[in-house]
Amino acid sequence: MQKNNPFNALFKLFTTNTRRFPAFFLSLRPDFNIPVFLPACMNYRLWLCGLLLLSGWCCANKQKDASNGRILAEVYDKTLRISDLHDIIPTGTSPEDSALIVSAFVQRWAREQLLMYEAERNIPKDLDIDELVRNYRASLVRYNYEEKLIAQKLDSTISDAETRAFYEENKDQFQLEATILKCLLLKISTQAPQTEINKLWNSRAAADREKLKKLAGDWKGHLLSDPEKWYKLEEVAAFLPKGTLTTDNAGSRREGTLNEGGFRYYYRVLEVRQGQTTAPYDFVREQASKVILHRRKQQILDQWQKDVFDTELRRENVKIFK
Repeated sequence: MQKNNPFNALFKLFTTNTRRFPAFFLSLRPDFNIPVFLPACMNYRLWLCGLLLLSGWCCANKQKDASNGRILAEVYDKTLRISDLHDIIPTGTSPEDSALIVSAFVQRWAREQLLMYEAERNIPKDLDIDELVRNYRASLVRYNYEEKLIAQKLDSTISDAETRAFYEENKDQFQLEATILKCLLLKISTQAPQTEINKLWNSRAAADREKLKKLAGDWKGHLLSDPEKWYKLEEVAAFLPKGTLTTDNAGSRREGTLNEGGFRYYYRVLEVRQGQTTAPYDFVREQASKVILHRRKQQILDQWQKDVFDTELRRENVKIFK
């Protein structure tokens, strides 16, 4: 008998309060597999107490089973029961938060089931779902294997010389869609110390550039200070008053200073490349490297496919009939 089984207490109650009477055992329920000790002659009060205890235990188990099977939501022929909510509530969650989690889960489940019902109800008759599933599974299996193969065999190291050579051989693939430029720009409050800013802005010293960066940060300004970086014209123009820099007026060595809306603007254009022309190498270097990697991946897959086909053809596992 199990230690926590209420029949233990019942059995002990009978055996300690009765004398040597003949007894027999009955099996109450097959799933309990627990014998109930019934003396032939016993105190009726004890018998009644035992019967009440037994009835209470049976009812409690039935209520527990009923609770686990309680329906939380229905959508047409789909049913969500409380027993379906396994491990959705983290340990230690308060009753209030638990109620919110369950409510959100039920709402989400109902919406998903309803949308699935509507989708299935409106599937075209000529649509073969099973065929789509088979094709999708085949694609997933092949994709995962190819990714594993690439991870094992791909050499991802690309030298700058290789990238530059690829760029020179394929310049027609690297055409600019819009104007780009190298520039310096500062947007800062008019309350900032103008004399110091003017001095730092016109300086070419690296130390002064760092001081300008700190000053811009202190005054919550915006600074573009890398003279070697390419920017799209539209990105730079967004920091300046409208019309200051456009495709028509943006030219190399163009610079200026102006005040508007409580801010002072400094800008200096260093180099410009118009749209519909070949992009400079340093602007598309990363893009060229990605193209090289993509070609390497494709070469690996093409060689793998060829090797597999040739091998299985020799083994006569592939037969093509004419």
